[in-house]
Amino acid sequence: MTLLVGAWTVGLILSLLALGVFISFRVFKFPDITTEGSITLGAATAAVLLVHGVPTPLATLSGFAAGALAGTVTGVLHTKFNINGLLSGIIVMTALYSVDLRIMGQSNIPLINVPTLATDAERLGQALFGVESLALWGWTLGVRDALTLAASLAIVVVTGGMLYLFLRTHLGTAMRATGDNDQMMRALGVNVGNMLILGLALANGLVGLSGALLVQYQGFADVQMGIGMVVWGLASVIIGEALVGTQQLGYVIIGAVMGSVLFRLLVAVALRAGLSPNDLKLITAAFVFAALVLPNALARLRRHAVEQHA
Repeated sequence: MTLLVGAWTVGLILSLLALGVFISFRVFKFPDITTEGSITLGAATAAVLLVHGVPTPLATLSGFAAGALAGTVTGVLHTKFNINGLLSGIIVMTALYSVDLRIMGQSNIPLINVPTLATDAERLGQALFGVESLALWGWTLGVRDALTLAASLAIVVVTGGMLYLFLRTHLGTAMRATGDNDQMMRALGVNVGNMLILGLALANGLVGLSGALLVQYQGFADVQMGIGMVVWGLASVIIGEALVGTQQLGYVIIGAVMGSVLFRLLVAVALRAGLSPNDLKLITAAFVFAALVLPNALARLRRHAVEQHA
């Protein structure tokens, strides 16, 4: 039960990263590799602030701001200096490795005996229930794990709802239209470059927020924790699109969250089945491959079945 709840919690936290990848890859069709650096930047910023006694909400929001700053730099490199989008992300991602080390002062920061959202959830749970563990359907679950899962779900619901409402405003609609047809938007007098910069700032802000929450859940920040995260986010978006089967905005956002949780559960099941943690990246790559191939294969099978029936 603890493993299942942990997988749900990490899946929800990383769904914020998936929402950021959705904005950059799906809305703007921009190959933003900055993600792998901005999640570590958000985590490093939050960890250092927490160690220095900054309140957890402020430290968490600082992770969002740090990620947004990284996305802004990538957007400026691409739009103002005419650097290829992929190269812009690679440049910023590479620079962020040294920036993260500068912020952290070392390659790893443990958060032992440091107040975090997880410890806040544990204190709230003990105050509400007066016990350290709960019995759910015959399983014993720690109050800390249960309240952290609830807090993660609440944050994701609020963030996803705010993102949905923003993308339906005039500014958000202009951003989506820019991704669909930038030439038409330029002809209408819209500053396409500024739209892209704003979109990348928002996307990487969500990624940084995900990193700030992840570091508080796992109890440490590591300079290499961003490796492979862009693949994770992309796979979550693809799985989510296959689950909801539509491109409507609200469903796509919900699908990205569902895809991230399902992806994490699949990885947890694979590890539970006896696969070595050293094979985690290999398992992730296998699931990404399946996520990329299966939707098209299923669509072909459905078309073939319809043709046979006709």
